[in-house]
Amino acid sequence: MSDTFFSGSITALITPMNRDGSLDFASFEKLVDWQIREGTSALCAVGTTGESPTLSHAEHHAVVERTIKVSAGRVPVIAGAGSNSTSEAIDLAQYAEKAGANAVLVVAPYYNKPTQEGLYRHYMAIADAISIPVILYNIPGRSIVDISVETMARLARHPNIIGVKDATANLLRPLQVRRAVEKRFNQLSGEDGTAVAFLAAGGDGCISVTANVAPALCANVQKAWQEGRTQDAIAIQDKLLPLHDTLFCESNPAPAKYAASLLGLAGETCRLPLAPLTEPSREKVRAALVDVGLLN
Repeated sequence: MSDTFFSGSITALITPMNRDGSLDFASFEKLVDWQIREGTSALCAVGTTGESPTLSHAEHHAVVERTIKVSAGRVPVIAGAGSNSTSEAIDLAQYAEKAGANAVLVVAPYYNKPTQEGLYRHYMAIADAISIPVILYNIPGRSIVDISVETMARLARHPNIIGVKDATANLLRPLQVRRAVEKRFNQLSGEDGTAVAFLAAGGDGCISVTANVAPALCANVQKAWQEGRTQDAIAIQDKLLPLHDTLFCESNPAPAKYAASLLGLAGETCRLPLAPLTEPSREKVRAALVDVGLLN
């Protein structure tokens, strides 16, 4: 059984792009280094926040490789390896292992709407194909299908399947999963707004979108909780709430990329079908950054 375990604030990295849509590796490398210096405990590259659906396989591989190179062992790297094709997900996972990733994050297959048995077989095939840990990613709001607690418990019997990124916003889930799974199981929130509540329900950390632009604050929430400073964790989370809410005013990662552009971290370009933010949303993002104290 793998002894890999993730906790704290883990950034679901954006993938910076130039205005023509090509990858901006100069900004990406600076972003990765800054994240580590600001206290981020691990990095998640080319997940859906990293626009994996619109990256070519070569680009996907390159982002994973660059994340591993720049992080240089300072923090673990979780590589996105999700697809609605099992064979494609296996290829991405195998490449991530070869490149030196510490684990892979695999989103539930979208559009196909597999049954629970289909989900089980999908994840088992991926876990059987690699030797590094697999983290399930349950986000029914985007993938339509929900990995049930029962299916998660079945999957957790595989030694390579070590945990879940839970973006259901259902705070009963971590309790139910902990009761159903027969081993130590790494439960990570995928919802910034419920990060503290998820910890209170027995979670271990958060794979965060907000941490792209507020890594120190997101890390401090997790650190305060780990140190037993509950009120401090709640206070920082309260401060971050306007930003958590606003970064989902339109489809992720467009608001996060615009926020990053205002902070001089990277450009705001997303690939179609994601459109640039509307003017009202731009005003909301700017106001939230000011409110949190990240922008004058």
